[in-house]
Amino acid sequence: MNLRKGNLMGVRDDIKVLDATIRDGGLCNNFEFSDEFVSELYKANVRSGIDYMEFGYKASKHMFDESEFGKWKFCNEEDIRAIVGENPSDMKIAVMADVGRCDYKTDFLPKSESVIDMVRVACYIHQIPAAIDMIEHFHTLGYETTCNIMAVSQASSDQLKQALDMLTASSVDVIYLVDSFGSLYPENACELAKVYLAAVEGTDKKIGFHAHNNQNLAFANTIETLSYGVSYLDATMQGMGRGAGNCSLELILGFLKNPKYNIYYILKFIEKYMLALKAQGVVWGYDLQYFFTGLMNCHPREAIAFTNDKRTDYSEFYKTLLDNV
Repeated sequence: MNLRKGNLMGVRDDIKVLDATIRDGGLCNNFEFSDEFVSELYKANVRSGIDYMEFGYKASKHMFDESEFGKWKFCNEEDIRAIVGENPSDMKIAVMADVGRCDYKTDFLPKSESVIDMVRVACYIHQIPAAIDMIEHFHTLGYETTCNIMAVSQASSDQLKQALDMLTASSVDVIYLVDSFGSLYPENACELAKVYLAAVEGTDKKIGFHAHNNQNLAFANTIETLSYGVSYLDATMQGMGRGAGNCSLELILGFLKNPKYNIYYILKFIEKYMLALKAQGVVWGYDLQYFFTGLMNCHPREAIAFTNDKRTDYSEFYKTLLDNV
């Protein structure tokens, strides 16, 4: 029997909050955040007690042209250090490395020479062997690691079991349940979380959750999965992220009762910087087109194109998606 862990009034010391605003939010503005924005976000996160801040991707400079993206698509060591120095805070620095889209054997320094603490390896379920190869390499370099299995809502139960068995036998520190398409509901999100938690039972590995808000359930799914033992929680400022966005950082801090977290500095940052981003025309968040792709458990690329084209013919878009399911 899987019992809920903790209660609404208590504090769980195993909970870690990760701010993914620059990485997931960067998909909304091509990673073109100003240095001031990133620096002030870093300070706000430190003051708010956030445990990890993800700065962006370590994308391959052979596959992606540096001139076509903001610097946080690549997360050069010197660019991160320009923001955090030696990072004298308790907050840890994370970056994401996509399987097949990074040069991990050449672009990462040993941890002893880097201000980065954690590398988050993102993959699809058929890429697990390649992800494990990356994870072992990063552990050899001295980094904490996660494996974020994307689009798990489309994976079979057999595939998922095999993937979790392989990861549990690896050096990975945290395995993430990722609702890439925002298609999960609290009922099946928690059942999946139980599968992940059971896989790592008896080990020191942790389970994380990364939500998307296609059906306005990112926050609900996050707190439901954490109630059963998920301990690493991804969130972003005002839910900024690809398409419908993510779980909002302010909602998570409002929910958690740990006195180490302080929502005030998050609110100050939102007032000055997030509202300005929206005023500049950067778009993210729930809308009907994302609801449709979440409902149908499919990638939001068509919904993103619908948004970019400033379309409002929702019924026609819905009908087209139905024809393609």
